Amino acid sequence: MSAEQEKDPIALKRVRGGDSGLDGLGGPGVQLGSPDKKKRKTNTQVSYPPFLFEAFLYAPIDDINSKAKIGNDAIVFTLYKKEIGMWEALSLASVDKEMMQKIREKSVLQAQERAQELTKAKAISKRENERYALKIMMEIEEDERKKIENLKENERKKATEDLEAWKAQQKIIAAEEEVKIQREVKICQQKKQIEREKKKSKDKTNHIKTMKSKNTIKGSSANSIFSETLKDDCVPAPRSVGNIKIQFTPRVFPTALRESHVAEEEEWLHKQAEARRILNEDIPELSDLKEEEKNPEWLKEKGNTLFGTENYLAAINAYNLAIRLNNKIPSLYLNRAACHLKLKNLHKTIEDSSKALELLIPHVADNANARMKAHVRRGTAFCQLELYVEGLQDYEAALKIDPSNRILQKDAKKIRNIIQGTELE
Repeated sequence: MSAEQEKDPIALKRVRGGDSGLDGLGGPGVQLGSPDKKKRKTNTQVSYPPFLFEAFLYAPIDDINSKAKIGNDAIVFTLYKKEIGMWEALSLASVDKEMMQKIREKSVLQAQERAQELTKAKAISKRENERYALKIMMEIEEDERKKIENLKENERKKATEDLEAWKAQQKIIAAEEEVKIQREVKICQQKKQIEREKKKSKDKTNHIKTMKSKNTIKGSSANSIFSETLKDDCVPAPRSVGNIKIQFTPRVFPTALRESHVAEEEEWLHKQAEARRILNEDIPELSDLKEEEKNPEWLKEKGNTLFGTENYLAAINAYNLAIRLNNKIPSLYLNRAACHLKLKNLHKTIEDSSKALELLIPHVADNANARMKAHVRRGTAFCQLELYVEGLQDYEAALKIDPSNRILQKDAKKIRNIIQGTELE
């Protein structure tokens, strides 16, 4: 072979009816499909039943890059030499059967080793790919989980900030109301003090006038002492000086005397005056109502009826108008909180429930059921806002009012489990 032939691949081509030395691979009319190709370093076989081609090459070849193509009644070998050099012949000249058997066995062992190595490499590559895919999937899931946790945390912080702002606003409003009440009580006390001072000054003025009148009478009697026409019984005897004790009848209030306090009585007077003032206001919504429909209790019953028919917005409107007429009835805020809870207006539910609890004072047996409902509705709103600690506090307050309520006990237990992380809904 020439040097140019050493670089080029070795090509063997069988032509039908030719004498290329590859007889037996096929005959006239035979179509070759996908044969069983086996490439060895020094032994090359191609089988296409019932034909078999086997060649014992002169020197080893690169079995990875070497190829065999079959088609159009021909087989073409493209063989690459393992080492560059001139071959004396394509195949070994003198090869006996024993040597052929050894070459075949060696080629089979080498093919098996390469197949095992290839299988192991594929298995390792598959495991590496699966491990990498699992790692990527875990990273994606971790990122998604972190995003969800961040969203939840942001929502929780926002709800907490809104609640804290609402609490601060309620404290400011309560402080302003307290200052206003104290101011009104102080003004009332000042008015009473002024009235007492006026009365005292008036009594003093009357006493001075009396003394002056006495002196005048005494002087006139001295001037007419020598008058014979003046009789002694015409001039009355002077009055004796003394102190007069006055006791005022105590004012009767709706509460019993043992439960009455001055501050509460003053507050009651203030509430009555406020209610009368609100009733006298010109509310546009009242212009279309009858006289009996302007009663807050009538509006409350109307709202309860609308709530029973699940018309929550109309019920809220009825409660709003009743509250404008009289904002000191706890049941109006309590029922409106129930409507807001049905409509998922959770912050308004908390606000109305808190207002109802402020009005349900003092804590007595008659308002125990209303206080329990207010705590439960506010606690439910807190839990739906995922503020489980505040919600548990309200449920525990409701349990203090009604310790034997099994439904409250069950709900409080669920909230504790959620806080402890043993139950996630």
